[in-house]
Amino acid sequence: MGFLIDANMPRSTGPLLVRHGYEAVDVRELGLEPDDAAIARHAKENGMVLVTRDFDFSDIRNYPPQDYAGIVVLQLPDDAVAGAVVRAFESFLSQRELVERLPGRLAIVEGWRVRFRHG
Repeated sequence: MGFLIDANMPRSTGPLLVRHGYEAVDVRELGLEPDDAAIARHAKENGMVLVTRDFDFSDIRNYPPQDYAGIVVLQLPDDAVAGAVVRAFESFLSQRELVERLPGRLAIVEGWRVRFRHG
């Protein structure tokens, strides 16, 4: 499973994913336009799970989860430091059964829970 890391995620997200056995590509390394549509298109065309803090991606009308390998939106306070963001995402990754449910779904990761939405 491969993940596309949005630019609003800490750079340490990539190494974290690799430690958990996943492939990881950061949009900053690809030189993609900082445009939601371009990022979503890249994730979709390459069968990658998009991981982001941009709550726009939780709008299933614009980004139907069934069209993607998965979308993970971390819903944390705007002032959350990188360490807190990475800890929340690592908590999600450490629950393999949740990660396996990602294809075709939107996962909203909060500090204390994960909510899944279908398209």
